[in-house]
Amino acid sequence: MALLVEKSTSGREYKVKDMSQADFGRLEIELAEVEMPGLMASRTEFGPSQPFRGAKITGSLHMNIQTAVLIETLTALGAEVRWCSSNVFSTQDHAAAAIARDSAAVFAWKGETLQEYWWCIERALDWGPGGGPDLIIGDGGDATLLIHEGVKAEEEFAKNGTIPDPTSTNNVDFQLVLTIIKASLMTDPLRYTKMKERLVGVSAITGVNRLYQMQANGTLIFPVININNDTFTKKEIDNLYGCRHSLPYGLMTATNFMIAGKVVLVAGYGDVGKGCAASMKQAGARVIVTEDDPTLALQATMEGFQVFPLEDVVSNVDIFVTTTGKKDIIMVDHMLKMKNNAIVCNIGHLDNEIDMHGLKTFPGVKRITIKPQTDRWVFPDTNSGIIVLAEGRLMNLGCATGHPSFVMSCSFTNQVIAQLELWNERSSGKYEKKVYVLPKHLDEKVAALHLGKLGAKLTKLTKDQADYISVPVEGPYKPAHYRY
Repeated sequence: MALLVEKSTSGREYKVKDMSQADFGRLEIELAEVEMPGLMASRTEFGPSQPFRGAKITGSLHMNIQTAVLIETLTALGAEVRWCSSNVFSTQDHAAAAIARDSAAVFAWKGETLQEYWWCIERALDWGPGGGPDLIIGDGGDATLLIHEGVKAEEEFAKNGTIPDPTSTNNVDFQLVLTIIKASLMTDPLRYTKMKERLVGVSAITGVNRLYQMQANGTLIFPVININNDTFTKKEIDNLYGCRHSLPYGLMTATNFMIAGKVVLVAGYGDVGKGCAASMKQAGARVIVTEDDPTLALQATMEGFQVFPLEDVVSNVDIFVTTTGKKDIIMVDHMLKMKNNAIVCNIGHLDNEIDMHGLKTFPGVKRITIKPQTDRWVFPDTNSGIIVLAEGRLMNLGCATGHPSFVMSCSFTNQVIAQLELWNERSSGKYEKKVYVLPKHLDEKVAALHLGKLGAKLTKLTKDQADYISVPVEGPYKPAHYRY
């Protein structure tokens, strides 16, 4: 695909695969809105006051139908939005087309190359000569990585004329990052510095560990609200219940293999792993968990799962699911010992849990694409192979349509609330260049916005009851130090 920015009839920039799919996208967006009560309630409550008026928001997050409802909530609250996806396979092209036509600047399509992926991020951050966005919604941290690396390179360039060298790294993604920054230095040597100066803050889902490291070494250049594992409505609802639905759906969509009776290995027993293990057990699989944390291993065993190292069981497993958020979980040496047609997939957010580089470069290996994002890799010595889904990236988005709309309403309402918090406090000094968690009262607000859709009514504490447990009658009902 030619990397040229196009413009809609209204003058809005975009680059998507097929604008003729916009009507189809609009129909699905309207269906999703009914299942996303938190976002729709946010429009009702905040829309009339237009709190985001004047705010420029860049999003780097899967461009699917549910994200479309998030984008149009931001625009309904007054924001101007530019968007790209955070995964080369996670875009739903009809969703991208509908938003590009009707609401926001979108640069995303399913099946991007890595070069196209980084070009899309660069476009989503490009707000013209006035600097970058005021706010960023991030998933994976690639947009924020580009800004941090850009600022660092511009400082070195101003100091001694040093220009980034893309050949200095073997990491293909980072080579492309350095290539973009190198080109930018030739046209605007302060481009990313201006972005840093304008940026109010970021709400982040994944890639947060990198941001905590930056905070620790003093290189974080903006405030961040982490709404991942320290937020109930993300940690429990999105990670746990979302995976219960999307993992079996993704497996069936990709392979149509029966799950019942199969041996399934779930690598990791954090919230994502718990949801995956529960869904596979419910589907009739025999589930094994791998875990390096003794407390999580104990939880897994108490739930009836066997806990073993991967090496002990690799030849007996039919389906491998990585959920850890760590790296180098399933390596090519493991793959060589797997059953013929064992399925290998990842639902752990990052794309480095499965050793795709080792697999792709294994001498004599043959790749057979059965259908998009479903590949059989055949090893030369045994003439048997494994089935890898979504090239080791998120299979629930690469092979299916992601989590259910209601689940994503919980996660995305967090994003709206976090963005409002950052924007409303932009001049108060409340948020320094640190990583914060969403305050408990806002987390509870997100939960409350979804109860009506489920027909639930809260019991109201009396003042005596509230005083007895030392909480306000109106909440929050957990202290700040409480961990879900």
